[in-house]
Amino acid sequence: MNLIHNLSKAELAEVCLSFGQPKYRSDQLWQWLYVKKASDWESMKNLPSDLRDKLIDKFSLQSAVTDKIDGNEDETRKVLAKLPDGECVEEVLLVDGDRKTVCVSCQAGCKFKCAFCASGQAGFTRNLEAGEMIGQFLLAEELFNDRINNLVFMGMGEPFDNYDNVMKAARIINNEDGINLGARRITISTCGIVPGIKKMSEEGLQFELSVSLHAPVDELRSRLLPVNKQYPLRELIPVCGDYAEKTGRIITFEYTLIKGVNDSPALAEKLVKLLRPIHCHVNLIPLSPVAEFDGVPPDKETGPMFVELLTDSGTNATLRNSRGSAIKAACGQLRYAEREE
Repeated sequence: MNLIHNLSKAELAEVCLSFGQPKYRSDQLWQWLYVKKASDWESMKNLPSDLRDKLIDKFSLQSAVTDKIDGNEDETRKVLAKLPDGECVEEVLLVDGDRKTVCVSCQAGCKFKCAFCASGQAGFTRNLEAGEMIGQFLLAEELFNDRINNLVFMGMGEPFDNYDNVMKAARIINNEDGINLGARRITISTCGIVPGIKKMSEEGLQFELSVSLHAPVDELRSRLLPVNKQYPLRELIPVCGDYAEKTGRIITFEYTLIKGVNDSPALAEKLVKLLRPIHCHVNLIPLSPVAEFDGVPPDKETGPMFVELLTDSGTNATLRNSRGSAIKAACGQLRYAEREE
């Protein structure tokens, strides 16, 4: 059955017109979906019963449901979200005072097999539909019992490998007549898919872009992120520079610190040189353990040292706490589990 949350506002209008209904019915339906966040058709009392019957017959209102929750309400929580076909993906809910963030998945599994990321270890099954990503967002708001401040497409999967569905979901969540989450509160993360960065630069949108870097030299980056063999730094970095110049947005580069691998002062200097032409910010994150990767987090003094080397050379950088490790919800720890038949 089709997901109602897959439809843009214009597509909802087309559906209502095809059912012999005036356009304003689609506006009412949109309000039920994205302002009142209705979870059942019967609550939509201002829609004619014959329209509701047709919608029930053709569309599902349940795009994602909670299967399991790890963690406590006032801390990081990991949610196993069950999709309509039985697939499950993980999403993460983070709270920091009044700041509430959800990190959603865009694929069941992942193709790209980054060395210290658990998401692709069981392989790749399929892309998620736009409605399934929106379903994760709505599920998070229900669990927070509050409005979400920030959305990050940084869960399981590579957003630019599912470009059209991710952008559609982001546009629907950003729509000012519905959820109305500001574009600058929506971040799309990539492991470095150059065509996706180029395409996003042409969208005319203010979504934030985050690029997983993790090494400033090709040999090391290719070991950590195999995608670098396809899109090496000599291609990735100029495209990122073009993106920042064209959009006027600051790019965030994610850099996971791994003891004895990519945390040396010499590599910090190479990172500064690599990023000097780009208007950017570097997020430094200590490694979160993953069973299939034998790396370990850096010594406590390494992170502050790395930040200081970058900032003293004019590169904006912060050291982030790795949150959610205890429940395997930190960066790189989300894991795909094959669906149960």
